Amino acid sequence: MRTIKLFFFSLLFISTSITAQAKEIKLLTSIKPLQLIAAAIQNGINEPDVLLPLGASAHHYSLKPNDLQRIQDADLFYWIGPNMEVFLTKTVQKRTKPTVAIQQLANIQLRHFSEQHEEHDDNDHQHQAGSLDPHLWLNPTNAITIATKMTEDLSTLDPSNKDKYQKNLREFRKDLNTTDKAIRHSFTNIKLKPFFVFHETYNYFEETYDIKHSGVFSLNASIQPSVKHVAEMKQRLAKAGNSCIFYEPPVKPKLADTLTQGLPVNVYMLDAMGAEIAMNNQGYPKLLVSLAEQLQTCKQ
Repeated sequence: MRTIKLFFFSLLFISTSITAQAKEIKLLTSIKPLQLIAAAIQNGINEPDVLLPLGASAHHYSLKPNDLQRIQDADLFYWIGPNMEVFLTKTVQKRTKPTVAIQQLANIQLRHFSEQHEEHDDNDHQHQAGSLDPHLWLNPTNAITIATKMTEDLSTLDPSNKDKYQKNLREFRKDLNTTDKAIRHSFTNIKLKPFFVFHETYNYFEETYDIKHSGVFSLNASIQPSVKHVAEMKQRLAKAGNSCIFYEPPVKPKLADTLTQGLPVNVYMLDAMGAEIAMNNQGYPKLLVSLAEQLQTCKQ
């Protein structure tokens, strides 16, 4: 009898250990918006991690030794792809564990910068006409595609929690559908002033909700724009009249004050990365709502 009890408790211990291990899948994303989507799918099971610190540029980041180790240790790694995080291209090729470039997913909806896209005279990250626009997470349909892929991958590595992942995906779809309808409704009741942005980040969101920026002011904090370039930008703002400029966090560029001096132009923050959004299962819908609310500060 004692032998049977020992055998039973041994099985129980092994089962408990396997379950605990299954809940420790290390999921790492390159940027916070992907982390927010992963948080919805892993809700109640585990928490995803993110590579880039808040405020870091996804275009110009330099990997540190600790970053390289985190990438290698992750069971699952998700990044947008080489059109966004060029600095990751060589590193991910060395990974032997599952790695997903979101821009390469079969069902992802991609857009390209148009021929009318403005090119800039500084050395900032430039988006050439016809090149892929990598800011794809701002389309809620793409978020569903990303969440579905994460659910599949997590279920494969952690089959004991497959039902939970599937349930979380259903709830994510439902929450996102409700959020999408609310945002669409909010834009039908408001008219925006002309608005300008410092970086052409928001096209996916703008196309989804049928709005459009009036111009782009490329900005590189390490390069002082020429007097001619500043004069041209200020002339465009003067022509637009009562309008707005949106900048990306964490810091409002000094150029914004220079451009708006003496003009009826308001300056606001527009955060596509979710810097101030809590990392939980509601994070991604809140990111979209936050973007809509920030844009609507520029209402007529």
